[in-house]
Amino acid sequence: MSRTTVPPRRARTALITASALIAAAAGTAIVLDGPASAAAAGCTVDYKIQTSWDSGFTANVSVTNTGDAVSSWKLEWSFAGNQKVTQGWNSTITQTGAAVSAANAAWNGALATGASASFGFNASATGTNAVPTVFKLNGVTCNTPGGDPTTPPPTDPPTTPPPAGSKVDNPYAGAGVYVNPEWSAKAAAEPGGTKVSNQPTGVWLDRIAAIEGVGNGMGLRDHLDEALRQAAGQPLVVQLVIYNLPGRDCSALASNGELGPTEIDRYKTEYIDPIAAILGDSKYASLRIVTTVEIDSLPNLVTNVTPRPTATPQCDVMKANGNYVKGVGYALNHLGAVSNVYNYVDAGHHGWLGWDDNFGPTAQMFKQAATAEGSTVDKVHGFIVNTANYGATKENNFTINDNVAGKSVRESKWVDWNRYVDEQSFAQAFRQEAVRAGFPSGVGMLIDTSRNGWGGTARPAGPGAQTSVDTYVDGGRYDRRIHLGNWCNQAGAGLGERPKAAPAAGIDAYVWMKPPGESDGASKEIPNDQGKGFDRMCDPTYTGNPRNNNNLSGALANAPLSGDWFSAQFQELLKNAYPAL
Repeated sequence: MSRTTVPPRRARTALITASALIAAAAGTAIVLDGPASAAAAGCTVDYKIQTSWDSGFTANVSVTNTGDAVSSWKLEWSFAGNQKVTQGWNSTITQTGAAVSAANAAWNGALATGASASFGFNASATGTNAVPTVFKLNGVTCNTPGGDPTTPPPTDPPTTPPPAGSKVDNPYAGAGVYVNPEWSAKAAAEPGGTKVSNQPTGVWLDRIAAIEGVGNGMGLRDHLDEALRQAAGQPLVVQLVIYNLPGRDCSALASNGELGPTEIDRYKTEYIDPIAAILGDSKYASLRIVTTVEIDSLPNLVTNVTPRPTATPQCDVMKANGNYVKGVGYALNHLGAVSNVYNYVDAGHHGWLGWDDNFGPTAQMFKQAATAEGSTVDKVHGFIVNTANYGATKENNFTINDNVAGKSVRESKWVDWNRYVDEQSFAQAFRQEAVRAGFPSGVGMLIDTSRNGWGGTARPAGPGAQTSVDTYVDGGRYDRRIHLGNWCNQAGAGLGERPKAAPAAGIDAYVWMKPPGESDGASKEIPNDQGKGFDRMCDPTYTGNPRNNNNLSGALANAPLSGDWFSAQFQELLKNAYPAL
């Protein structure tokens, strides 16, 4: 069965390579200079209509800076007809009437002399779809009269990406990130959703059928082919979530999977092997493929097994049979054998692993898995924290070293003797712990910031009152959950920091690995064929268990199955976004 590689309304027609290199009659690129007073500004624009259909088109645009280096850019043009941009990626696109502007994303703003950036968009159009002929880069008209439109000025050679398949230290540095058109279309269809629908999110391979595509949805090859189109010859990261271990997520029924606890052979042969074969296709060697490997798995073998009060029978089974360790080791080994794959192992979050008896033992558990099934620690490029969770990236109103009314912040009910108060400090410390456990010194960290913004009217403007350590922490904390152990569809959450490369020491990127708007789990039992159970932590009336210290779940009502679209949550995430939209 063939599947579309774009939203259904965009059925492909024959590829139209109506390339306008700000074209001369001969069809060659023209470099157009601005006046000397404009710091020798200039640009070359390659505007290509890649796909066309009855009511619209897809275009790729590449802009090369032939003037002085810039730290940010905005490309402007006007359509000659009634074209209207409906969706974009790798830039922030706005349109007023016929006038369009495309501003850099957080990760591609710097353009040295001779450097290029690429972005793309979908647009509606009827009648003649004329190609724009005049572009402005940062307000300077590239075809200002007086410049020679046929002779490019001398420039330094353009920067070139590393050879296809060769690894870089930080895959996000100097690269675009894939925008999943399926998620983007859902986000854009929501009121206000176009403000974020061009953001890159993770592609979740959460069952065997997802490899080929569920129903009429995109499969792995469809996503990779679309990524090649978005890349337009430039470095591009594709983010995949590998998530289908046997006995998956032994402590949370909402995210249980299709494979039973003993089905390790099916995991290897029907899930990992086909994914590795597709990723190993030389066609995709130019892509930087980032994998998030098996969220919510290995830490369970430390924190939720006997004799811990948080133990579950399912986690005891998975520790005894060793299939989490075997599965992760097999995935790391076989995916890591592909030269352009970057494996990041899921490392929970600070509200799970930040205590001393969890922190070090988890790093050791990761070392055990990374050296299982023929793998080595070199197959691990880094770790990711806060995947699909809600912990604040940075709590600015208090630190772990503060003392109030004669008590340490660690003694507050919220912190509860944890050594970390936010995800960034936890990630940086866990990186060091992993190196001590035997991982390479160059391992990097990712932080999922998709739903940890905690903005809106409830966001504190400063520290809490110093009446007690609890009033100080509770009055100042951004994270407004009832308890750090609450994880399902949290009320009051907002979109967090937008994806960004190298935001802090040791952090490779802030990412949106969990696509905002996709549910964490159903609020009530819903029959399904995906193996997803009903977890009371997704029920807003549930009064808790030892894993959240017997508190209310804090979940939103009327949630669908995990992974299904949850419009009400998406609207709340938009409303409470921080930074605000």
